[in-house]
Parts: sequence; C-alpha cells; structure tokens
Amino acid sequence: MTLTELRYIVTLAQERHFGRAAERCHVSQPTLSVAVKKLEEELGTPLFERSKATVQVTPLGERVVAQAQRVLEQSSLIYEMASAGRDQLANPLRIGAIYTIGPYLFPDLIPELADAAPQMPLYIEEGMTGHLRRKLRNGELDAIIIALPFTETDVVTKPIYDETFEVLMPANHRWVERESISKEDLLEERLLLLGEGHCFRDQILEACPAIGQKLNSPHNTLIAEGGSLETIRHMVASRLGITVLPQSAIGTSSYESGMLVSRPFADPAPSRTVAVAWRASFPRPKAIDVLTEAIARCRKPHRQAPAMASA
Repeated sequence: MTLTELRYIVTLAQERHFGRAAERCHVSQPTLSVAVKKLEEELGTPLFERSKATVQVTPLGERVVAQAQRVLEQSSLIYEMASAGRDQLANPLRIGAIYTIGPYLFPDLIPELADAAPQMPLYIEEGMTGHLRRKLRNGELDAIIIALPFTETDVVTKPIYDETFEVLMPANHRWVERESISKEDLLEERLLLLGEGHCFRDQILEACPAIGQKLNSPHNTLIAEGGSLETIRHMVASRLGITVLPQSAIGTSSYESGMLVSRPFADPAPSRTVAVAWRASFPRPKAIDVLTEAIARCRKPHRQAPAMASA
C-alpha cells in the first residue's frame, strides 16, 4: 500500500469516474485502474462497484476512503511542517471565498498579499459555503473567507469585519427620497434574491422573516431569483425590481449616472460578520496572520464604497 494508491482511491471516490480521476491525478486511466485493482486485491475486498455508467463506492470502501483521506492529510502535514520551519510564506496559500465576498474582496486583497508576502504564491477559489467547507476539511484549501455563523470540527474562525446591508433600487424609484428603508417595506416591492444554497439569501430571510412567508405563498409574485449578485444588480438596473446587497457589493459606480441608487436600512440594520476559517492543525500561522492583516487593510475607510452612492 502506497500514498499514491491512497490518493487514487480518494480521487476516484470523489469523481466516481475513472477517466476524470485519472486526469486529476495526472496519470493514464489504465494506470489508475490497475493501481486501484492492486490495492483491492491487497486488502482482499472490493472498494468500488463498477458499471459502464458510473463508479460507486462500497460501504466498506467509504470507510477505507475516509481513512485514506486522513492519512494523506497527515502525510502532507509532515512536508508542510518541515517547510514551515524554514519559511512559512514560501509555499502557496490556497484561499477560498463565498460568492458574495470573493468578487468584491479579491481585487484588493491579491495586490495587498503580493506586497506583504511577494514570495508566497496564491491560489484563489470562489464557491458556496458547503463547497468551501469540504475543501477546507479535505486539505484542498488552506483558509476560507465566509460569513458567520460557521462551525466545523477542528477549524478555527476569526471575525475580520462587520458589513451592513443596503437596499439597491433604480434611480427613479419612489423610495429615492427616503433617507432609510424599513425591512417591512420590502414586502411592497418585487424583491430580487439569490437562489437557494446561498448563505446571503438566508441572512436576508432571517432579517425579514415575512419575506420567507411570502416565498411560501402559492400566488407569490414577489421574488425573482438570480444566480449571482452581479446578475441581480443588472436586473435592478433594468428596472425589474429592487434588491438587498452587502455594502461592499453595491457597485453603483459601475453604471451610468442616474441608473442606480442605494439606501441604508432603518435601525436596527441587518448586517453580517465576515470571518476567516482555517484548520487548527494548519502549520503556517504566519501565513494566516498575513492574510487577515491584508484583509483588514482592504477594509480601511478609503477602500469602501460610499454608503449613499448614486453615480
């Protein structure tokens, strides 16, 4: 049994396809197939059920793959520990962020990190919280930037900043003359929201439970769901409705003058806490410190969008 064989079965369990697994492992499909079969013979039991259409993991295979994943993570820690003893900023830092944070933070964060640690290569990825959680747990990402609450065994979280939500509307909307918007007023309008699975959608529904009740109405005409904040903002610019966005994503300056206006909520305004999460066993604390300090610099007042922008 070798670490290479363990990596093959973990990848095959994730992909459920020999060809894709071989591609991820940078080997030919026959090489991977022979190695998996050899390991099964060594263990004296099948780990996978094979058919023309798909590959399924056997119940015992699930347990073996889970243990193999732990072995691979622990083995990689040996190399990381040795490298960390020399220079914690020499190896790549793999960072993930949820979709409602990444596009608005990464453009400023990447140059900040490049200045702070020019010798540290960066890998960035966006995804939903559940996807990033799995990659962090499996060692495919070193740190993720998410919205609280977030809990995971053996994972450390550090709050970085708080961010209020604002209402974005067309510049000719009847609410433009208001200084602030009540959460209950959202029920009067066609509200554009992210689709299910996005934590930001859940935060909006938690802040205004009546919206969730409206969603369940059989005659609901209130909600139009979008796949990204950018799509939703374009829909608002096209006068298809209004939306609620985190302050960093308002982006009114990206449009022609007079197209979009944002307004804050009346107190108590809904908000979110953004945090960095990493495995407690991650052996490069200095890299995490560099990351959190860079995010803090990105959030200085001169970097933030105006709260009442209408450009």
